[in-house]
Amino acid sequence: MTTLAVPRLHVPLWLTVLVTSALWLVAWFLALPASTWIAFDVLGLDPASQLGQAVAFFLYDVPKVLLLLTGIVTLVSFMRSFVSPERVRSALAGRNAAVGTVAAAGFGIVTPFCSCSAVPLFIGFLEAGVPLGVTFAFLVASPMVNEVAIVLLWGLVGPELTIAYVVAGLVVAVFAGLLIGRLGLERYVEDYVWKVRAGSVAAAFKPTMSDRLHDAWRSTLDIVGRVWPYVIVGIGVGALIHGFVPTELVVQIGGPGNPLAVPALVALGVPLYSNAAGTIPIIEALLGKGLPVGSALAFMMAITALSLPEMVILRKVMKPRLLATFVAIVASGIVVIGYLFNWLAR
Repeated sequence: MTTLAVPRLHVPLWLTVLVTSALWLVAWFLALPASTWIAFDVLGLDPASQLGQAVAFFLYDVPKVLLLLTGIVTLVSFMRSFVSPERVRSALAGRNAAVGTVAAAGFGIVTPFCSCSAVPLFIGFLEAGVPLGVTFAFLVASPMVNEVAIVLLWGLVGPELTIAYVVAGLVVAVFAGLLIGRLGLERYVEDYVWKVRAGSVAAAFKPTMSDRLHDAWRSTLDIVGRVWPYVIVGIGVGALIHGFVPTELVVQIGGPGNPLAVPALVALGVPLYSNAAGTIPIIEALLGKGLPVGSALAFMMAITALSLPEMVILRKVMKPRLLATFVAIVASGIVVIGYLFNWLAR
């Protein structure tokens, strides 16, 4: 018995990219009307009620954030195929401490490395001859101010707060890197780190444009697949805050009437875990309830740069004293930034 071979349909690469981009745009513009239609027409909720506002907030922000996340991660993953981590390490090695620290913080902002890459990057940077302080500047800036946070924050709360967030993150990263570099804490790095020979593998294969796009999409599926639960949880919390938490309670905890609001929010943010995508909707809701800009920035930066899971990962490469010093310096910088932006926004 013979079987008929089904011809494989070959779709041009440019057509795939064009259709995918068009579908993304359609989904983006349909998110708002679809959310209001489901919340108020399908579910029959009252637009003026707290429940109606919370549900509409959730139904709109989930697709919006996931669309932004998918689009920017795909784009950055594609761009990353032209710049390897090894090239980043080579560019930072051997520089003057101050110049290298600023450069490392800048690299941290524009490169898509997350806290999951903290251990291998920490080892790789030190093995390549990058000073400890320079390495820490990158370590602070990369998870705190990354491309996902910038794009999502810009889309959700506007350019002013986004620029303030980037500047604040850069200042904290540079401050932490310079101070740690001056303290001479290399002996508190775990001994095995200095013995690691990372080695470098020469690229014998130059990927085609199709290879780069397929790799970018696989990377996007992997990253979005790992973070989407945190996005939904974060938006869910933001929706509850948006719909149910009274403004008076938010102002009492983190508002201008509490002189210890900023350190309290930083302390609250440390044990929490969320990436930037999950934190931004919460910040958006808190800002809408009257939380000052500086307090909101401090809370967000504490969650992204000082989360407990990241501290557990970093403990694998740092001795307790170095890890405690790192947390203290970064937390102090975040507190100062919070108070400063609250003062400027008065």
